[in-house]
Amino acid sequence: MDIVQPTPADVELLQERFPFIHPLNLEDVRSPMERPKIDENDNYLFIVMHFPLFDTRQSLSRPREVDLIVGRGFVVTVHDGVLKPLTSLYELCEEDDMQLQRFLGRGANHAFYTIIDQLVDYVLPILRKVDTNIREIEEEIFTQDTREVIRDISLVRRDVIALRRIIRQQVPIIEQLEQVEHPIIHEDLEEYFGDIADHVHKARDIIDENYEIITSLADTADTLASHKINEVMRILTVISVIMLPLTLISSIYGMNIPLPGQDDFRQESDAFWLIAVFMVVISVLMLWYFRKRHWL
Repeated sequence: MDIVQPTPADVELLQERFPFIHPLNLEDVRSPMERPKIDENDNYLFIVMHFPLFDTRQSLSRPREVDLIVGRGFVVTVHDGVLKPLTSLYELCEEDDMQLQRFLGRGANHAFYTIIDQLVDYVLPILRKVDTNIREIEEEIFTQDTREVIRDISLVRRDVIALRRIIRQQVPIIEQLEQVEHPIIHEDLEEYFGDIADHVHKARDIIDENYEIITSLADTADTLASHKINEVMRILTVISVIMLPLTLISSIYGMNIPLPGQDDFRQESDAFWLIAVFMVVISVLMLWYFRKRHWL
């Protein structure tokens, strides 16, 4: 039974069909966002899990909740209809009787395993996309404009943090399913759930590694930005230091006092050019000194 975007009428029908389901679990079904968990009851298991869905507008992976109720001879999934593995699975079963028999012919617990397996495998392509984004940043970090690089790193880093939060919350759920001792989960499925646990651990390791890489790239981008700022500040400082004595000289002789050697020259402009040449010489000497000290 697949319930998409459950309404109060859907929940009432579910309660009529399976009266042994606890009211608190039915309340969790109606809740838009519950923390991942497993509730064990005598007649069924109630599982809440989250899986990522990439929001192209915000460039961010957002958690989508899937509620599963599995018992003897039945599996109920409740979701909002946006996760492709679930929608594709049920569309395939509706269109192909052979696939329907293959999916449901081995019992509810095996169908439950198939649903979890496809949802977990759905995470890996998302992680590969994150890997691609990180590699692009690594190739362009020294050639692209610093502001664009910092923006790209910030977007990928935010997405990695969101994915890390989602995936880490699913690890204890899968591990508990692997170790749970419940008559609904047959012993012959332990190895299957162990395989799912390996996939979840692999996804967690990948996203942890991506987090470390993107953090290192962010530090590198900050270093490059600081270096460029320091270069600009050094040039501005050199210009300010060169202008300081020139400003002092022009300020002194701008107070209507006789120019040096004014009486020895035929025209006042000759004294002006003398001061101008003197200021140029000072500037050249200061530039030579800065270059000698490797400040330029």
